[in-house]
Amino acid sequence: MAKGAGVLLCVEKALAQSGVSREDVNYINAHATSTPAGDLKEYQALLQCFGQNPELRVNSTKSMIGHLLGAAGAVEAVAAIQAIRTGWVHPNVNLENPDEGVDKNVLVGPKKERLNIKAALSNSFGFGGHNSSIIFAPYK
Repeated sequence: MAKGAGVLLCVEKALAQSGVSREDVNYINAHATSTPAGDLKEYQALLQCFGQNPELRVNSTKSMIGHLLGAAGAVEAVAAIQAIRTGWVHPNVNLENPDEGVDKNVLVGPKKERLNIKAALSNSFGFGGHNSSIIFAPYK
């Protein structure tokens, strides 16, 4: 099985159900719990799915607030919606030494960044495989 196969399946289903093109997803609020195995698998799956997009930016709300367990997905969805609304994506804090092979150019750095978001993906992966990927886009 591919690295991050469950993540990839969840993201692919969200794309299929939403009708959003993978080329339009340029912002991802990753689940990213700061566990080496989980974060790297999620990163690998995201790059496999969206890595061709030169505009792709990835961050983690948990880098600033920790894991809120059952509330994490809702708070991260709000962060994604606020990024669309304001044109700012929040920083990844406390990420000083990404794993080898991680392209730091994809990751939002330690300061917030401007981004014109076409579509945003927010991932939430729960205990026992209760996984969710949701896509938000600006209302036009």
